[in-house]
Amino acid sequence: MDSLTTQRRKFLLGTGYGLGATALSTLLNPELVGTANAAAGASNPGLPQFPNFAPKAKRIIYLFMAGGPSHIDTFDYKPEMRKFHGQELPESVRQGQRLTGMTSGQSTFPCVAPMFNFERFGQHGTWVNKDILPYTSGIVDDITIIKSMHTEAVNHDPAITYINTGVQQQGKPALGSWLSYGLGSENDNMPAYIVMISRGRGQLQALYDRLWGSGFLPARHQGVKLRSSGEPVLYLNNPPGIDRQSRRSMLDGLNELNQVAYDKFADPETQARISQYEMAFRMQSEVPDLMAIEQEPQHVLDLYGDDVQKPGSFARNCLLARRMVQQGVRYVQLFHRGWDQHGSLPSKLRQQCKDIDQPAAALIKDLKQRGMLDDTLVVWGGEFGRTIYSQGKLTADNHGRDHHGRCFTIWMAGAGIKRGFEYGMTDDHSYNILNNTGVHIRDMNATILHQLGIDHEKLTFKFQGLDQRLTGVEEPAHVVHPILS
Repeated sequence: MDSLTTQRRKFLLGTGYGLGATALSTLLNPELVGTANAAAGASNPGLPQFPNFAPKAKRIIYLFMAGGPSHIDTFDYKPEMRKFHGQELPESVRQGQRLTGMTSGQSTFPCVAPMFNFERFGQHGTWVNKDILPYTSGIVDDITIIKSMHTEAVNHDPAITYINTGVQQQGKPALGSWLSYGLGSENDNMPAYIVMISRGRGQLQALYDRLWGSGFLPARHQGVKLRSSGEPVLYLNNPPGIDRQSRRSMLDGLNELNQVAYDKFADPETQARISQYEMAFRMQSEVPDLMAIEQEPQHVLDLYGDDVQKPGSFARNCLLARRMVQQGVRYVQLFHRGWDQHGSLPSKLRQQCKDIDQPAAALIKDLKQRGMLDDTLVVWGGEFGRTIYSQGKLTADNHGRDHHGRCFTIWMAGAGIKRGFEYGMTDDHSYNILNNTGVHIRDMNATILHQLGIDHEKLTFKFQGLDQRLTGVEEPAHVVHPILS
């Protein structure tokens, strides 16, 4: 083979790598072409077309109660429940609903009224369980309670995947990743999306990193999980014998190697890797200060309760969430585990609420007194609710409730959400939604995006031949305008 032929083949091979990979990346996502040559370590500015209109919210704190809080025992109280306590759930109410494997074998479905005392609070007389949510009862004039949420999912993994990513199947981006992709970050030294996890005292359902993953979006948009002990982020600190300047030099060399790989193959994940290395380096200067809650005045620490001093507690995470959004983090999601109460619900629910009641209310008060509630959206809720009928033997202290997706309750506050407002109506068994007031989880996500100035139908990413979006491509989603001020 002559040298000319060899050179020609090398040329065609080299150009083929670049042109083929570039063409593929263009087909997958045209946005990558415009950013392909962005400098390593550039900030995350989002897409130029967002927001589509003036936003009410700049940031979000999502308090996710993993496991499914009982709406019946917290907010969706009906005095009539006392009358049919112990009676069989009528088939006219159940309507052949799909049941989980945990109660499908039951021969009877006795209704069980809440084992707690409820009172009306606030200017509009909102029913709240005063026994276990005394602090939340004090903020009802600052929140909107939606009692008509619904989902098709009846088991934890598909349900929590559905509400976080818009589909029941694995592999799609989480809400926070969509926001990072569309709106970017306000702080170059911090990720746009941060996750923290606390552990309750009830039955713990598994949480997977894919719940805050970026799916088919570039990897730099995935959520960063902060650990409750040791280094907040693994390998964030310099190892012994390595100072910051040495690390900078090593990172520069690594970025050069990654850039060579990108120039040859045009793999967008290579650019994402460069960006993540740079973000980790910049986080070194900001994360330690953010985690130092001892900088807070004592009256603020007291507001969140004694547990704020415990690393990894929900109280501490609520305070950290406020500190993070104050420093420009776009989206903070707190997962609190332990709400899956299939047995001993009265005692376990009391324990769970003790963990979250004061801190959640404190977060609203803290944001409000700083003037931040006007442009910070706070969401509280889980993946579904619980059934009116008892799981297991019906006793005063040992009954449980199964999963229920036909209706459940969340609350929202701040950033253009009405204050002191309730939306949605359920029947006397808190089992079915009435008067066409249902709010599907797709509608909730569309509303969240709307408050951030995003038309949910325009925030898309080309994948598998479809313009994918958080609110799905098969069923319509609607902004819940009645809850907006």
